[in-house]
Amino acid sequence: MERVLLLNASFEPLQLVTARRAIVLVMCERADVVAQHDDAPRFRSPNRETTVPSVIKLRHYVRVPFRAGQAPLSRRGVLARDRHRCAYCGNHADTIDHVVPKSRGGRHEWTNVVAACKLHNLKKGNRLLEEIGWELPREPVAPVGLLWRWRHLEYIDPLWTDFLGEHDLAA
Repeated sequence: MERVLLLNASFEPLQLVTARRAIVLVMCERADVVAQHDDAPRFRSPNRETTVPSVIKLRHYVRVPFRAGQAPLSRRGVLARDRHRCAYCGNHADTIDHVVPKSRGGRHEWTNVVAACKLHNLKKGNRLLEEIGWELPREPVAPVGLLWRWRHLEYIDPLWTDFLGEHDLAA
């Protein structure tokens, strides 16, 4: 199903919604269409025909909690940030590993957690990288922007680029 970018009344991006949800918001007069393609798909009912928008904006401002910009640390989030690639060998990763093990005082935070394959996670164990002669190709960092989770999408609508920051679309 099509995805539609939902903007706050202040034009800041909030989330992606389904085309059906977007049409319901517009028809209930809770949102306005900001952008749509000329050849966009259409929803039809016995009484109405509606074009699927690409971007909609809420009519009333929705307060977003201050911490919403900080991505919550989770296994799924770490794997998404590292694109399911092991930080040690580059193969498919299915676990996460603490660079400085928690048993050695390492913290459970974005800058200390990387995606790892089971083999390298077991090989590393609770040792430091210096102890086994390994190096990380890049330092782990916390994801930037509210929309970092959308990098996995195969298609990002060109009409969204005016409303998304460059850091949100960076791969």
